[in-house]
Amino acid sequence: MQPCFFYNKNFYGNIKITSDQKEKIISTSSDVRANQYIKAAKVRLIDENGENQGVVSIADARRAAENAGLDLVEIAPNASPPVCKILDLGKYIFEQNKKERQAKKSQTKIELKEIRLRPKTNEHHRGFKVRDARGWLEKGMKVKVTIRFRGREITYPEIALQDLKEIAEELSDVSTIETAPNMEGRAMHLILAPSKDQGK
Repeated sequence: MQPCFFYNKNFYGNIKITSDQKEKIISTSSDVRANQYIKAAKVRLIDENGENQGVVSIADARRAAENAGLDLVEIAPNASPPVCKILDLGKYIFEQNKKERQAKKSQTKIELKEIRLRPKTNEHHRGFKVRDARGWLEKGMKVKVTIRFRGREITYPEIALQDLKEIAEELSDVSTIETAPNMEGRAMHLILAPSKDQGK
């Protein structure tokens, strides 16, 4: 049987994978019990070929893992009885880490930038703002375009709406409209998301 360890999110330990492999450091953010650290008296055993061997004693499960030259790993500790599988512990931890990294990557939040304008802002000033927005979109960020109203300007929302439509059109080659223009208090907003090929 291979060396036995209990792994948790604070653990970094040396694991001897097989007799002809070098020691390697492996970490995981999940708690994993293996071999003699499995405490249940009986377990449901999945063998190295993925076959369900039914409920067996922990001693028989460990013996089967040892005969296969692999580890006995608790993969469903909350089941009754716990489910254990015969596998290569080093590869299992590696795959767990890989899945967690991919999950974190997919959960990465996209940064939201904002440009603020007034109705009918002059072309020169708006041009600077739009260039900033283009740069952010090209880096994979979202952009919120806000037009704020003062005084009686709010009685002419169609002016701001036209400005937002023009900006969206100007940036259409690097973005898509995520949230169409809408009023919030004394401001009108538009949110642009980067095109799928942006930020790569």
